[in-house]
Amino acid sequence: MLQTTASPPNVDDPMDAAMRQVDAVIRARLSSKVALIDQIASYIISAGGKRMRPRLLLLFSEALGFRGPERYELAAVVELIHTSTLLHDDVVDESSLRRGRATANSMFGNAAAVLVGDFLYSRSFQMMVSVKSMRVLEVLAEATNVIAEGEVLQLMNMHDADLAVDEYLRVIRFKTAKLFEASARLGAVLAGASPEVEEACADYGRSLGTAFQLVDDLLDYEGNSDELGKNVGDDLREGKPTLPLLIAMERGTAEERELIRHAIENGELERLAQIIEIVRRTGALEATREAAQTQADMARATLELLPVSKAREALLEFCFRAVHRSS
Repeated sequence: MLQTTASPPNVDDPMDAAMRQVDAVIRARLSSKVALIDQIASYIISAGGKRMRPRLLLLFSEALGFRGPERYELAAVVELIHTSTLLHDDVVDESSLRRGRATANSMFGNAAAVLVGDFLYSRSFQMMVSVKSMRVLEVLAEATNVIAEGEVLQLMNMHDADLAVDEYLRVIRFKTAKLFEASARLGAVLAGASPEVEEACADYGRSLGTAFQLVDDLLDYEGNSDELGKNVGDDLREGKPTLPLLIAMERGTAEERELIRHAIENGELERLAQIIEIVRRTGALEATREAAQTQADMARATLELLPVSKAREALLEFCFRAVHRSS
């Protein structure tokens, strides 16, 4: 059985050269005769990011022996889909900071951000058609639909202090983990893997994506704005009842529960410092990270079906880094 590591393996990223190819594809495919599209798209892409989804696709295709050029196109597709969801998210959430920079909506306005997000979506579908694979289209069409459902579910859950943990996790699986799952699955699809291996890859992506989002949610109460690249307390301001808050309400006193409930229902930040202290004192952050670790361990277990390689080692390292990070 693949064991949990106490520290990240010292593994060189075997995908650096491949990611440069992906970046080149993204730059080429974002070209538009409409100047504002070029301007906003360049602004968003230049902000960087972890690029975890395209890396997953590349790593699984590499681990399973596929090295064709289609992997670069599809890795760029999943990054463009992800970027388009960020544009729309920031408008819905009225966010002003992402990856340490002003959001596109705060720089260019909500209408421009939404429309360029639509452009990225439509361009990504143009690109995936070029691969000439109905299975690829099926995977990505389903993923984008589920992500949209997740966005609506999250909107419905805003300011709901009585949200059940299962419903909270459902939003994560739809909104965040689904594109992780699709990215990992596509690596197996490109490689012509067996249904068993394809499902294992998809399971890895789903579990890793869930772990990643759980840690994102706890960092809103543990991190600082400089490290996070966003404003601490944004989730509370938006009225998002995330797991740290749900656990703190369960474990806190009646007075503390009422304080957190009022903050969620009203998107109130005036007593953020006090809420952060409650979240920390009740062990809600540790419990959330433990939940993320459970998901990472599930992801790690699926890798037993893959042959030993540098790509598999990098995927193992992802399991560690998804949980033990500060941004």
